[in-house]
Parts: sequence; C-alpha cells; structure tokens
Amino acid sequence: MKTVSRLEIIVSSMEVPKILEVLDKTGVAVYSVIRDVVGKGLFGTVSDDMDFASSSLSNAYIISFCPPENLTQVVDAIRPVINKYGGVCYLSEAQEIRSIQCITKF
Repeated sequence: MKTVSRLEIIVSSMEVPKILEVLDKTGVAVYSVIRDVVGKGLFGTVSDDMDFASSSLSNAYIISFCPPENLTQVVDAIRPVINKYGGVCYLSEAQEIRSIQCITKF
C-alpha cells in the first residue's frame, strides 16, 4: 500500500472545467467527477426535486488523489478558484492499493 492525499471537491457544475484544468496543470492525473450532487451546505439545500439535475445550477463532486509531497502545490492552485467561484475542498490521507499488482498471469 502507498500513502496518498485525497482531495474531495464540491463545486457548481459550471466550475468543474476550471477545477479540472488546475488539477491537470499541477500534475494530478487521477480524478473522478460525479455530477448532479445533492445535499445541504452553508448556503442551503441542493435537492434533486428542485429540477436542477443536469443544469448549470447543479453541483458536482470531484475526488482526486496525489502524492503527499504535491499537496501544497495543488491546494495553492485550487484555493483561488474556490475563493472566487465558491465550493469546498476537503483533504485527507488515504492508502492506495494498486490493483495491477493483484493481477495474475493465466
């Protein structure tokens, strides 16, 4: 297993391209985007019954992983985007299990 830093980012769907551009520019090659996220935050509730699904008013969840030594650079690049356009970013430590090592030859 390998220690990695996990970034969980929730932003407006309109801001996803900006966040992904930052991740790409800082060398973060691994991320997933989940669209139409519902929940409750500091600015109220985003609900799927509000007909926001698949609209520019919906939220997206981005989960990404990077080496711990790159975390400061990534956070320093993401912070201005979140400060300007809104959103949240959570950081935590995780353990990566490389699945390629689990594959056996036939």
